Amino acid sequence: MSGLGRELVKVSAYFQKNWRMTRRNVFTVFEVTFFPMVTLLSVGLMTTFLGLGAEATVFVLVGTLALAIVQVCQLDVAYAVLFDMWAKSIKHEMLAPVSPWHLALGAWAMGLLRGTLVFLILAAASRAVFGVSFLAPGWAALGFLGGLLVSAAGIGLWVATLLLLFGLRAEVSAWSGVSLLLLVCGIYYPVSLLPGPLVVVAGALPLTYFLEAFRAHYGFQPVFPEPLARGYAVALAYLVGGYLAFAWALARCRRTGMLLRLSD
Repeated sequence: MSGLGRELVKVSAYFQKNWRMTRRNVFTVFEVTFFPMVTLLSVGLMTTFLGLGAEATVFVLVGTLALAIVQVCQLDVAYAVLFDMWAKSIKHEMLAPVSPWHLALGAWAMGLLRGTLVFLILAAASRAVFGVSFLAPGWAALGFLGGLLVSAAGIGLWVATLLLLFGLRAEVSAWSGVSLLLLVCGIYYPVSLLPGPLVVVAGALPLTYFLEAFRAHYGFQPVFPEPLARGYAVALAYLVGGYLAFAWALARCRRTGMLLRLSD
């Protein structure tokens, strides 16, 4: 087998692990279907109850879509560490001749699959129930989805880093981390409503830019110029920083014996 083939096998091993765990656990299927669908429908029905116009409904549903995709995808990256911590087997996995990027890329591949599936499911539901098409902007929808998936990879790596540093005490970050973005990223309202200091914080987060870039195709004026290009630049910076932090945390766990304490 060629060198490239060996690397692909190592990456695919982590994809296969997440795939098998997802297939065997019905509750992980809920993360792709039930919870995103319930969130979209409940938020959409709330806009109907409040009598919001078509523009406001589109604005809110785009934010709901983005939040669901990022949450599902980043969980898959975090699961690469969480599954082994729950099984008390992380030391055995790290005995294999693999690098941190094999783990990160393989887990993210599963996140790409599930995140894209969430996008398609919610796009179909939104079109059928509320008459809002997330595919109407054409290729811009693909750029929006790609930006969300890259952002999710960075978040997942930072969550995995916290898990390696603090153990299962940091488990809550896998589910609450994305929720913290609600306040400043303009999920349900434009960032122009935020106080000045929070607008600066919003400008440091990639999700803000991807939301603005996508909503611009529905007639909303972006607060930041060139939001799509800026979004990818910031997302890639978080991704690189997250990977470096994850690799450092993994090396530290090996050096300090943390891997043994997290395993049986």
